[in-house]
This record gives sequence, C-alpha cells and structure tokens, in this order.
Amino acid sequence: MQSEKERTPQMAWFVKHYPVPVITLIGLFIGGILQISHEEQAGKIIWFVTLIGGGIPVVWQTVREMLHKHFVADIVAMLAIIVSIILNDAFPGVIIVLMQSGGKALEDYAYRRASSSLDNLLSRAPRIAHRKKDHSIEEIQVSQIDIGDILVIRPGDLIPVDGEVLSLQARIDEASLTGEPLPKTKTCGEQVFSGTINIGDAFDIIAARKSDESQYSKIVKLVKKAQQEKAPIQRLADKYAVWFTPLTLVVSATGWLITNNFETILSVLVVATPCSLIFATPVAIISGINRAAKTGIIIKTGAGIEQVAKTQVAVFDKTGTITFGTPAVERIISFDGRSCDEILLKAASLEQLSSHPIAAMIVQKGKEKFEKLLVPENFREISGAGVEGRIGEDHIMIGAPSIFANSGADIFDGVNSAANEMQQDGRMIAFVALNGKLSGAIVFGDEIRPDVKAMIQRLKTIGIKKTVLLTGDIKNNARNIAEQAGITDYEAELVPEEKVIAVKKLRQEYENVIMVGDGINDAPALAASTVGIAMGAKGTAISAEAADIVLLEDSVSKVVDTIEIGKRTISVAKQSIFVGLGGSFLFMGIAMFGHLPPAMGALLQEVLDVSVILNALRAR
Repeated sequence: MQSEKERTPQMAWFVKHYPVPVITLIGLFIGGILQISHEEQAGKIIWFVTLIGGGIPVVWQTVREMLHKHFVADIVAMLAIIVSIILNDAFPGVIIVLMQSGGKALEDYAYRRASSSLDNLLSRAPRIAHRKKDHSIEEIQVSQIDIGDILVIRPGDLIPVDGEVLSLQARIDEASLTGEPLPKTKTCGEQVFSGTINIGDAFDIIAARKSDESQYSKIVKLVKKAQQEKAPIQRLADKYAVWFTPLTLVVSATGWLITNNFETILSVLVVATPCSLIFATPVAIISGINRAAKTGIIIKTGAGIEQVAKTQVAVFDKTGTITFGTPAVERIISFDGRSCDEILLKAASLEQLSSHPIAAMIVQKGKEKFEKLLVPENFREISGAGVEGRIGEDHIMIGAPSIFANSGADIFDGVNSAANEMQQDGRMIAFVALNGKLSGAIVFGDEIRPDVKAMIQRLKTIGIKKTVLLTGDIKNNARNIAEQAGITDYEAELVPEEKVIAVKKLRQEYENVIMVGDGINDAPALAASTVGIAMGAKGTAISAEAADIVLLEDSVSKVVDTIEIGKRTISVAKQSIFVGLGGSFLFMGIAMFGHLPPAMGALLQEVLDVSVILNALRAR
C-alpha cells in the first residue's frame, strides 16, 4: 500500500500533466450540485464552460491526428463534442470529454509506470572515466576524453572509449560486444573497445578515439537508426474505428432523416462514442503490464504488449541468452589412462591459488565433485599461460600449449597435436601434465541454460512458426548450441549490422518478429525487430534501452510467459471492445428512432463503460 506522502506527488504530477480530465470532473461535479440545488441555469452554465474548456483540446488533438492522415477512434467523440456545443446541450458533451481525456491519461500513465521501472537498470552505460594527468588521477565525463589521454581502467570498469593497452596485460570480457563467452587476455599494444569489461587487475590504455567515435557509440547510432526506420504501429482501437466511425455517421444521418430532429444526431453520436475502444485497450494493457511486472517482466509500451501477442518468429542471441555467457567445464579427457576424476581433483586443487576466471571454473567443478580439495605447494602462475605446482608427490602443469614450450619436445609436440585436433570446434582447452607427461585436457564450453529446450517446445505449442539463433560466435559453436536447444535456423560470426540485416529479412517474410538478446551487439537488432526483448538482469544498459520489453530475472523462459501474457491481454481487450461495440449498436438503434434523449444516452454509455472496464481488469 502506498502512503499518503507517496500518493501526493503522484496526484500533483497527474494534475499538472493531465489537467483536462481533472478540470472536467470538477466542472461536472459542481454543475451537478447546482442542478440538485435548483440552480439549473447556473449548473448549465458551469457545464457549458467546462465543455468548451475541456472540449477544445480534445477536438484539436483529434484534428491534428487527422491532418497527419491518422484515422483514429476519437473522431466520433470529437463530433459528439462539437454537436453538443452547437445544440447547447452541455451535459452529454461533458461526459464525452471526461471519458475521452481520462482514457488518454490512463493510457499514458500505464506507459509511464512501465518505463520508470527501468531507471536503475539503465545506469550501466559508460559515463565516467579516470584519466592520468600531472601525476594524479582525475574523474571526468566520458565526453571529455581526448585522443591520446591515458586512462586507468579499474577492476570491474566498463572501458569508456576504444584504445590500446599500455600495461603488460589486461583481462577483458568482450561477450556483450562480440558474443564470445570466453574472456580475452590483451597485451601491450593490443586494441580494446568501449563497452567491454575489465575482469582482471587495473591497467592503463591510451584513448584511440573520442567517445562519440568509439564502438559503443557506433552501436548506439545503429540503434537510433533502427528505431527511426521502425514503422508506426496502429493502435488496436484505431483498427476497429476504421469501419465503426463511417457506420456511426451513416446511422446519425439516417436518424436525422427519420426524426427530422438534430438532437437525434447528438443522441446517436453520444451512445456511439467508442469509449469501449478508448478504455478497453488501455485498461487491459495496464492490467497486463502490472501482471507482467509482478513476474519480473517490464513492458515499456502498450504497443509492445499488443505486438508480442502476435509473434510469429522468435530470434535469439546465443551468449548470455540461450547460454549462461560464462565458460564452464564441459568435459575432461584422459590421455594416459588416469581416471578423469583424478585429473579433475589435482587440477582443481592446484587452481585454488589462481585468480584467473577459468581457474575459478575448474575449482567450482572440483568442489561440485569432491567434498574436499587438496592443498597445493610451490604454486607459480605464468601470466597469460597457466599455472604449475605440486600436489603431494606430483608436479602438475595446467594451461595453454605455450606453457609447455620448455617442458621437452615430446610433451610440447603432444600438446600441440592434441590442441590442433581438439580446438577445431572453437572450444577453449586447458592441458594437464603430471610429472612431465601429458595426462589430460579440460574442455570448456558456454553452457546452455537448462530451461531452453523446454522453452523452445513451448514456443511451438503457442503458435510460433520459426525460431532462429543469431550470434557473433563461430559457426561450430552456433550449430552445437542450436542443436542442443532445438532451434532449427542459425547464423554465426555476425557483426551488429549483419544481425540487423538478418532481422529485417525475417520481417519481410513474417509480420511479427521478436528478438531476444542481452549484449551491446544485440541492441541494434532489438530495435529493428517488431518487439525487442532484453535480458536485463545481467545485460547491458543499451540493450535494455533499445528493447520494448526487459526481463529483470536471468531466465530466458520468461519469453514464453511474456507472449502468453500479451495474448491474454489482447484477448481480454478484444472481448471488452466487442461487448462495448455491441452495446453501442443496440443504443444507436434505439437513438436512431428518437427514443433516447442525449442525456439518457450519456448515462447509459457510462454504464456500458463501467462494464467494459471491469471486464478489461481481468487481464490482471
């Protein structure tokens, strides 16, 4: 429950941004009190002033939409307000103004609430940097960085601009940019890119580009371009208005011909004012958005929930979306007859003293398998290559082929031969030597999420025609993951621009395409899709900004929940629309023959609106 202090600022914000429904409600109430108090003329004047003051903004807004060739559901309401003014029958006109302006405010409020849920999520973009200057380190805005500046990249920092490493080495997580799950070790002189993450010790870079020319900025520009090219989505209510509005005008004209009374036109327009169209969709959408938010799904726009309900194709990024995005021990291979358990126990025990992220994965696997690891001795870490030390009587070396360069021709040739054979599928491999002989290898892979296969099956059962994997990773890895997940189509080794092209091709073939991703490199494709869904829990700020929907929980299976919530929301909205339009047709038939005064028609329309709103609330 909200406290009084929390509600007051929200009420003030509502009054400031939506004065028309507030003023109209006050005018309607005051005029009603005067009518009850037998001050009928004063009450009518208040209502008429309210009608003019509230009706003009509503009429002008509808006219603006029409000038932009947007045929909207509000035309009948606009005509009802104008006729009410002409006939000096203010009460039904005021009711229409209240319903019209209130419906718009309700719709806008729903989208505002959804967008405000992302404030904390979108604070991850690189905004500050630490520059070395005059033998000190100063904190500056990213926009202040000049080419040639020496920047300190602290552990955990996002790299703010493209540059070159000045330190001996740097450990970089580029998964969000390239889609490759394994961290990279960069040495002095190698290039690093903005938006990637330092997962090792602090290091220095020299800025090679300004922030607006760096990789992160280029992707932001791609996102903006994709968003500008996205076609506007017609509101659900407006689709029905295309045929309902002309029909209403025909009935109004027929009523006038039958009764020869201009009040008949007003009566028909009042009961035909599509408040069911105006209210059903926003109320159902608010309900659907709230329902989704309770399950960790943030839907930023009403168009998003409308379009996700009609999804035909689901496109997924690989790293961090279908997979966890972090390397894990996939399997252990023995070369000399030792058991795989023995190799894992000794490797995990030695790696306990290493700070490398790959070492942490080996240790984690060892702790999962064994109750207790052994204590290593004489530990030594060889930068960028591996580790060595003793476990009991055994001397152990673990690492890349380069660590064995000085270990004798036999072992070095054996490691290189095995590496050439095993690394063809893109897997990362750490070799293990015991007492100067090659004993085994630890193979790492980007582990698929356990709920993915079930999710893909659920997508098929709810009518998704096609699932596609798009990734910047190599082809073999893409194929393996797609096969494990049950995804039939995949494209690999894609840069951000190529992902956008792939999504656009699918949109030419299918009407509604969703894209699910988490990385910087996914953001342009998220913006180019019909509906973009970002993995927000561990994803990047730019992907969350580009997407229409954000999953706050690190579970890709929420995609199915999102589509199902969208389908139910639109189903309920359509039911409400049909109920409302059915009631309007009934009242229009009565009004056409002059049997329904405008004031009574306005009250009956209110009863119909309440029933529509109550039905739309079922979307919660």
